Amino acid sequence: MAKLTQVAGSPPTTFLDFPSMDSIENLNADIAVLGIPFGMPYQPSEMANDQSLAPDAIRQFSTYAHETREHFDFDLGGPLLDERDIRVIDCGNVTADLSDPAEHYRRAEAVAGMILGAGTTLIALGGDHGVTIPVLQALKNTGKSITLVHIDAHLDWRNEVNGETRGYSSPIRRASEMPWISGIVQIGMRGVGSARIKEVNDAKTFGAKIITAYELHQRGVESVIDEIPDNTDYYLTIDADGLDPSIMPAVMSQTPGGLTWIQIRALIHGLVNKGRVLGMDLVEIAPGYDINNTSLIHAERLICNFIGTSVRAGYYDQ
Repeated sequence: MAKLTQVAGSPPTTFLDFPSMDSIENLNADIAVLGIPFGMPYQPSEMANDQSLAPDAIRQFSTYAHETREHFDFDLGGPLLDERDIRVIDCGNVTADLSDPAEHYRRAEAVAGMILGAGTTLIALGGDHGVTIPVLQALKNTGKSITLVHIDAHLDWRNEVNGETRGYSSPIRRASEMPWISGIVQIGMRGVGSARIKEVNDAKTFGAKIITAYELHQRGVESVIDEIPDNTDYYLTIDADGLDPSIMPAVMSQTPGGLTWIQIRALIHGLVNKGRVLGMDLVEIAPGYDINNTSLIHAERLICNFIGTSVRAGYYDQ
């Protein structure tokens, strides 16, 4: 990964201007941000698409980085890091080899594995939802039994599309095959995606807990949080189209009825305070589809709420 540099007066090249790190061999951080821009394409034209621009778009949007880091944040009840000695670093983006798309996944798994294996909380920025697969593989390095919490409009249980088994329609199917994933909770499903009856039945047979967006709206977030198993560690994967298009328009598949800001914020706070969330990802933002930076505003807020809540939950206390 190339070293990130900051030019005076230019947009930030790291998330909230946190320090960059061009090598993680001697990682010393509580939280690490990592961009994983490229999924496994279903056709050649999909290797580099608008979603692959999202990691840097999220970083460069952070134009008020100092204020966001230092000022009082009413989402959190104080400054982002709560005036504690918390080290947050940005590892830049995993590099790709366009002649070998699978190499990006191998590199992503290796880097994510080093971060997670060091006990550092990972915040991964995609990229399409396929990039979650190498991160889930890397969770093996934690030695933990993990409950996967999945926010999405779509089920993502396809076994393959055009012969590709690690694309954006398959991350939860692949998760179900990993012994360290002890349970799966899927929240926000609605509308039509790639799932057929078979995929829905396969998810139910595995034991995935599927909570549609409409169930969440009717029952409330606290009821849904109560259904997430206790006494495990967690990984949170958020597909941007799981959120309602009114707050997250920059997605390829806008679907009415998604999670509101109030709901996703409450879910993040509730999950972080339920137990240790080892990491999270935010995927499938397509910056070119955004309207008045609405999606980037909510992406930054979402990540900040995750960081600030994990700090206050005592994750990094000595």
